[in-house]
Amino acid sequence: MLGLLLKTSVVLLVLNEVRGLVLAAPVIYGMYQAGGSLMAIWIGLCSLAGIALSVIVPMFAARKVQKFVQSRA
Repeated sequence: MLGLLLKTSVVLLVLNEVRGLVLAAPVIYGMYQAGGSLMAIWIGLCSLAGIALSVIVPMFAARKVQKFVQSRA
């Protein structure tokens, strides 16, 4: 049961990566359209950092859960 749950979470992490790429594209394009002003770059970096955190944090959580499950088995 836990193996199936971990495999499902891996699939969801891949989908989360795709979501991150889809969300990052408009931010980068917006920075390009704004001409690279300091404010546009700052807002773009903050947006990309938020997207990165929404992708990276679940990956670390999945690793912790996997290590916990392996130690209990």
